[in-house]
Amino acid sequence: MITSLVGVTLWTSNLDKMVDFYQRVLRLPVHSHHGHFVAFQLGELRLNVGLHSRVSGEAADPYRIMPHLGVDEIHSECLRLRQEGVEFIRPPEQEHWGGWVATFKDPDGNIVQLLQLA
Repeated sequence: MITSLVGVTLWTSNLDKMVDFYQRVLRLPVHSHHGHFVAFQLGELRLNVGLHSRVSGEAADPYRIMPHLGVDEIHSECLRLRQEGVEFIRPPEQEHWGGWVATFKDPDGNIVQLLQLA
């Protein structure tokens, strides 16, 4: 029986750029670094970035998967990320269910969303 989601991996051909973005810009804590694979710890979940021989260039279908990263205060986090050069494709907006979302692309063009629960 499947009981939980424990991690998600984003494969890339540009590991250095992706790790810099997720570690330095987004400030995700590194769980482990294994040369061609880096795991970031987010609570009980791991967001991983790794080199893969079948991946090259930007994401061909960036809307296929969208990691949601939880934040406590979306407006201040978006301001901080803008100052780091992150360009948002959707500024912070409140959803009908009460929470807030903001959307941007990572260096490979993957769509990433910040989520502040109501």
